[in-house]
Amino acid sequence: MMEELTAGIGSRVQHARYGPGVIIGVKYAQYVVTFINEGVLEVDKTDPKFEVLYSENRTAEIETASELETSLLKILRLWNGFSEVVPLGDRWTGGTMTLTPKDSSQKGKDVPIEVFFHKIVMVRDRLRVLEQQINAHKLLSDEDKVNMQQYITRIYGSLTTFNVLFRDKEHWFTGEKGGKED
Repeated sequence: MMEELTAGIGSRVQHARYGPGVIIGVKYAQYVVTFINEGVLEVDKTDPKFEVLYSENRTAEIETASELETSLLKILRLWNGFSEVVPLGDRWTGGTMTLTPKDSSQKGKDVPIEVFFHKIVMVRDRLRVLEQQINAHKLLSDEDKVNMQQYITRIYGSLTTFNVLFRDKEHWFTGEKGGKED
């Protein structure tokens, strides 16, 4: 039996709903794609609205144990009728964040907390993808990977202020202090 090849990282794609994008990760049943207008999303390889326009780095599918576990959890959640949703803390639901300029002659801005929260979650998810890309990079030395990882850890630490928005601690940003909120 011949092993099926799959489009690799760097492949250019088009999705009827999400538009153009580039594959940044390959899983067993999904591609991790950065879409120009939608950000980072996982797309099933069998999605009829998904098309690989230009294939790069075609390889046999390979996953690490943790990626395999993630894929299995995704399948189990799909079949059990629930999926992981990062919940906003109940006290913030329906709330508004108000930005008030120092100069009272200038207009302030109200932002629905859900919109702001979604952007924070997207930042967290993109940092995780960056972390994975650094750790999997073939040309970086272990020392370079550790140095870059330290910067990512510090970024997580800087974002701990936003942990107050998350309902569950498992979704919190954690920095060098190991999970304590600033």
